[in-house]
Amino acid sequence: MELRPYQVDISKEASDTLKALKIVYLSMEVRTGKTLTALNTCKLYGAVNVLFLTKKRAIKSIEDDYNNFGFSFKLTVINNESAHKFIGDYDLVISDEHHRNGAFPKPNKMTRFIKDNYSHLPMIFLSGTPHPESYSQIYHQFWCSKYSPFTEKSFYKWAKVFVNIKERHLGYAVVKDYSEAMYSEFKHIVKPYMITFTQAEAGFETKVIENIIKVKMLPITYQLARKLQKDKFIIAQDKREIMADTAVKEMQKLHQIYSGTVLFEDGSSRVFDLSKAEYMKCNFKSSKLGIFYKFKAEYQALKQVYGDSLTNDLEEFNNTDKHIAVQIVSGSEGISLKAADFLVYYNIDFSSKNYWQSRDRLTTMQRKSNDVYWMFSEDGIEEKIYKKVLDKKSYTLSVFKKDFK
Repeated sequence: MELRPYQVDISKEASDTLKALKIVYLSMEVRTGKTLTALNTCKLYGAVNVLFLTKKRAIKSIEDDYNNFGFSFKLTVINNESAHKFIGDYDLVISDEHHRNGAFPKPNKMTRFIKDNYSHLPMIFLSGTPHPESYSQIYHQFWCSKYSPFTEKSFYKWAKVFVNIKERHLGYAVVKDYSEAMYSEFKHIVKPYMITFTQAEAGFETKVIENIIKVKMLPITYQLARKLQKDKFIIAQDKREIMADTAVKEMQKLHQIYSGTVLFEDGSSRVFDLSKAEYMKCNFKSSKLGIFYKFKAEYQALKQVYGDSLTNDLEEFNNTDKHIAVQIVSGSEGISLKAADFLVYYNIDFSSKNYWQSRDRLTTMQRKSNDVYWMFSEDGIEEKIYKKVLDKKSYTLSVFKKDFK
């Protein structure tokens, strides 16, 4: 097994950048081999003990890459949620899907953890989508390192220089909107740290073909949606309650209901409409599917229809003829579903980052097209969400523009 020529070239450049600046950001599109490129960068840099922070589902594939290519440095691969258990004497940190550290105006818990424990170490950042929804997401991704190119010590000070700060009227309050960072004002600051690479540059010729299927749901689905919109409150026969006392909760509940499940106020859930799952089983009979779902109860709906022919274990999926169903948030990054014939979305997530990354889970160098199917309820809310998600996509695409290089 050998690295692709472009991976060798990028890792050499990344190692030089890391030696000079202590940070390198590999902004490589999905399926171009960020992991191997990062591991080879560690080798060229001369790392001895490397910490690799990632998602749980990605751990095995990273360890396989490490073992298959015979790297000699010590590697500890852990999921972010368990990072506090592995405080050690590392000399280099790799942060996978680093865009997750881009929360603003305040950093999230994981970003603070990285800063508190590893800010003094050189770091490799990995992401195909550095700022999927706002350029303001870039600040805390560098803030977690003491070698950040930004001299401003807080996001608020940074925002005064680089953000077009606006006000949003929420009805009950007026809040500041920090989402409109001015990329043109800071791109020269981050450019020396960024190495970008596209699927097209890697030789991929895969086209993603998206198909929308509208499913007529059972009458109960539309009845519940109408009642919730009218009364903002539903009491089931068993006395469990559904509340939509704010606009946000109403949207969340309708999002669930239109796909045939609901989460009650006591934390329990119910599946009441299997129309989407039954449509999928009937119309994709001879195909092996990779299925994305949004809410936990939707997996229960799928299991009711597919039974033992459905798994949520990636290894079982790869080694049997079973379909796989994974939640969009956990399955959109770090895994390959190339064993599937098609991707089918049982529901849709609001995140443009999850949209962009999850639909590429089929992509390989040899595959010429990915067929993706969206299951939307007829007259439901999903298609409206889909259009909103597409509106945010420009933030992702912009990082690969030539003027960034």
